[in-house]
Amino acid sequence: MFHRARRTNDPGPAAEALRLVKVGKSYGTGAGAVTALDGVTLGLARGTFTAVMGPSGSGKSTLLQCAAGLERPDTGIVRVDGAEMTGGGEAELTRFRRSRIGFVFQQYNLLPTLTVAQNTILPLKLAGRRVDRARVREVLTAVGLGDRLGHLPDQLSGGQRQRVAIARALVTEPRVIFADEPTGALDTRSARDVLVLLREAVRVHGRTVVMVTHDPVAASYADSVVFLADGRLAGELHAPTVDAVAERLAHLGDDVLLEV
Repeated sequence: MFHRARRTNDPGPAAEALRLVKVGKSYGTGAGAVTALDGVTLGLARGTFTAVMGPSGSGKSTLLQCAAGLERPDTGIVRVDGAEMTGGGEAELTRFRRSRIGFVFQQYNLLPTLTVAQNTILPLKLAGRRVDRARVREVLTAVGLGDRLGHLPDQLSGGQRQRVAIARALVTEPRVIFADEPTGALDTRSARDVLVLLREAVRVHGRTVVMVTHDPVAASYADSVVFLADGRLAGELHAPTVDAVAERLAHLGDDVLLEV
């Protein structure tokens, strides 16, 4: 369950799109319990692109899932655009996600029997929101699919499918877009195109993007990189380059763990 915040404690800057306060998550019980997140406190400003990196088992995917409301942390507070995720039921949490959060996954998560346009508007339909067809066409045109509205996913390349996923995330105008290894299944050129679109979602559309990745090249498209090790924050790198990210990853075990 989420713990309701004390409004006088650590409210976080008003300009933050995402705020985690002492978020903890474990799996299993007793001697076999594994701590995936160990009291992580993190704030990300609105209109920024942040990559989250760390070795396997570092907690980066759990961080994304808890921050996005896909999993409930055992302890701590998560706020999206200043609104706190509460300890309500699944229906309440689902409404919260649909109103504030967009998702881009490695495997696209498109419905094979729906067209590009139908997949794009699906979150609006599920949320009971009005569908602006002109806006949908505008978003799909912006991601390079304006001439593919009637195509099915199996008629598209992997890169095009991921573009549909990005359009689907953008069309609801979310506060934060969470991307989980969005380029992991793509070739180099398609991956670059997807990363440029995510960066444009920030710089052109004013969204906040949080991307989990293992790839230093992908991370170099972000404004900053947050590193995790053993479920705790292990540093941050601003204006990352490929070489700087790779160097930091190679020496994560040497870093003194600290909170940002």
